Amino acid sequence: MKEALMQIKEKGVAEIRSAQSLKDLEAIKVKYLGKKGELTQILKGMGKLTAEERPVIGLVANEVRALLEETIAKEVSILEEKAMLEKLEQEKIDVSMPGKMPRKGGLHPLTKVLHELEDIFIGMGFSIAEGPEVEYDYYNFEALNLPKDHPARDTQDTFYISDNIVLRTQTSPMQIRTMEKQRPPIRVIAPGKVFRSDSVDATHSPVFHQIEGLVVDKGITMGDLKGTLELVVKKLYGEDAKIRFRPHHFPFTEPSAEVDVSCFVCKGEGCRVCKGEGWIEILGAGMVHPQVLRNCNIDPEVYSGFAFGIGLERLVMRSYDIDDLRLFFENDVRFLKQF
Repeated sequence: MKEALMQIKEKGVAEIRSAQSLKDLEAIKVKYLGKKGELTQILKGMGKLTAEERPVIGLVANEVRALLEETIAKEVSILEEKAMLEKLEQEKIDVSMPGKMPRKGGLHPLTKVLHELEDIFIGMGFSIAEGPEVEYDYYNFEALNLPKDHPARDTQDTFYISDNIVLRTQTSPMQIRTMEKQRPPIRVIAPGKVFRSDSVDATHSPVFHQIEGLVVDKGITMGDLKGTLELVVKKLYGEDAKIRFRPHHFPFTEPSAEVDVSCFVCKGEGCRVCKGEGWIEILGAGMVHPQVLRNCNIDPEVYSGFAFGIGLERLVMRSYDIDDLRLFFENDVRFLKQF
């Protein structure tokens, strides 16, 4: 029996030290020290030994068990450390490699130019007013001197929700809403979406953006309007930019004008952007009609004012030489990432 124990000792230690994995060590442990292991089976036969042999064999058996357990523990520690080093090597990060920059979005060109305009007007003492996109007929038309039988209504291509409610065709209703709530002096701009029943093409869309401007105070003249718009244009297009007024008619202003800016590409000499004219139309403007002031309980004998309406898409198309309005709304990343 002592010889068998010595054989188990030699074989077990050799197998333990040659094990390649923790799984192999577990199998060796079961083979020698498990309930049916070789060492266990020998210990079960100790009852057949004489009283003199039993303590000698027991001592040897305990020494063999202790040696096997100690050797297994050491090998487990070695293999675990080896596995950890291999894992660290596989998960190692090369900090010298360039990182992958996340893709960052940016502001839409319409938003960029709108923010630029808002900054210009805020710097001039204007505040920003916002109002509903679903508007009463009264604010969208009647209070702006456009009664129900007015022919100008036919050119608006209005979306009617009911006889009295429309999707606003302009941000001009904010003129009325502002003057109803605020007494002069008034100096506001009202940017926002407007809606008209237009077919979609390169220059038309059923939804687009306008920026309405309104100033009301004592002694406001056409010269104040011209000076304000000149400053805005110079801020947008440079100190050499010029504007010109052309007579026009709007029901809510009198006198009225279409406002052009000198072409920012050719500086007035004529090119394909301005179609050879040297000027680009950018907005409509005029002095607030006395009837519009009366509709808001403001005495036109005491107060006067000017108003203007800027088409944001037109301004952005001119600024970036964009020839198709649909590009603003199609969300083509190839187009948007240029801005």
